[in-house]
Amino acid sequence: MYTLGIYLYIAFVKLAALFGHKKAASMLKGHKEIFSLLKEKVKPGTDYVWFHASSLGEFEQGRPMIEKLRAEHPEYRVVLTFFSPSGYNPAKNYQQADIVCYLPFDTKRNVRRFLDILNPKMAFFIKYEFWINFLSGLKKRNVPVYSVSSIFRKEQTFFKPWGGRYRLALHSFNHLFVQNDKSKELLRSIGVTNATVVGDTRFDRVIKILEQARQLPLVDAFVEGERKVFVVGSSWGEDEAIYMPYFNRHREWKMIIASHEVDDERVKRIREQYEGRCVRYTKATMEDVREADCLIIDCYGLLSSIYRYGDVAYVGGGFGVGIHNVLEAAVYGVPVFFGPNNRKFQEAQALKACGGGIEIANTIALAEKMDSFAADAHALETAGRAAGNYVADNAGASAKIFKALGL
Repeated sequence: MYTLGIYLYIAFVKLAALFGHKKAASMLKGHKEIFSLLKEKVKPGTDYVWFHASSLGEFEQGRPMIEKLRAEHPEYRVVLTFFSPSGYNPAKNYQQADIVCYLPFDTKRNVRRFLDILNPKMAFFIKYEFWINFLSGLKKRNVPVYSVSSIFRKEQTFFKPWGGRYRLALHSFNHLFVQNDKSKELLRSIGVTNATVVGDTRFDRVIKILEQARQLPLVDAFVEGERKVFVVGSSWGEDEAIYMPYFNRHREWKMIIASHEVDDERVKRIREQYEGRCVRYTKATMEDVREADCLIIDCYGLLSSIYRYGDVAYVGGGFGVGIHNVLEAAVYGVPVFFGPNNRKFQEAQALKACGGGIEIANTIALAEKMDSFAADAHALETAGRAAGNYVADNAGASAKIFKALGL
């Protein structure tokens, strides 16, 4: 049934591409190039370490390990694969990997072809990646394979009566490096005992981002003066409905908005909602930003550096499918606001518990918290410090994994 499901998924992707679905078409194009790319670039006799990530978020979790491996073990070459176009497209030119491509669809034939060409020394599957045929193929070839930054919940298939095949797949891992004690306990309940709690490698990643944060002269000019700055990251329309009314009334705050989408229509909708002076980053001059109340970041790649300019941060997604990366903001030692859809995000729960994260249910709750921070500078500073300390205290997962593996 599993392999049949894979073939049905392939048929669905082909059909979607045929009807003009851009992501499906992009995926199919990348899949057609996998084996020719591998045959061209894989050098016989070379030791390859294979990292697999589903999408961009998992890639960010894998980056600390990839970069640590390259720095400490230059004898290895790195192959990085993705399931999703949203991971592959932004990372296809990643310089720390020798080869970047899609993961072939998980059929037995594809598994044989992929492993015959690559013959990896070891493999790392990041977070939620559990491809049964690939795991079986690696085990049959005695290739060590590890699950990294994985997290388990009782509602997952592994822990259901019908999840036998998925439970069996977990035994293909030589070791599972999980994020928390609950995950380890759940694994133990189904007979998987080769698990160690090391935390989340994303903490290592955001600390590296902090160290490499870019200086942005236009943003430097925008934040000059006495007014505090509210930074919005990865926001959607539902988020604007929550925070925009407050800042239309309170011009003593400046805003920087880095929406999840940056197309012209999205920027237009943001500008229509804000009643103050608003400028686009890519079209602004130094004079423009000094006179503006709101700076819209209308390009990708800057958000992780933008958060450093904030006194308070807001991370979007919490009024939709789920919040985006709150650690990117928290690492700078600022309090982080986010919407109510955060229950499945361990880091959001921990930030709320330590006082560095604030769940916002509606416009009234946001206004009350903003007013309290405006009236009490010590409370603002304390919340920010709590957020920064939480990130610093939880770093080090990559080093623990490397130590456990003797790397």
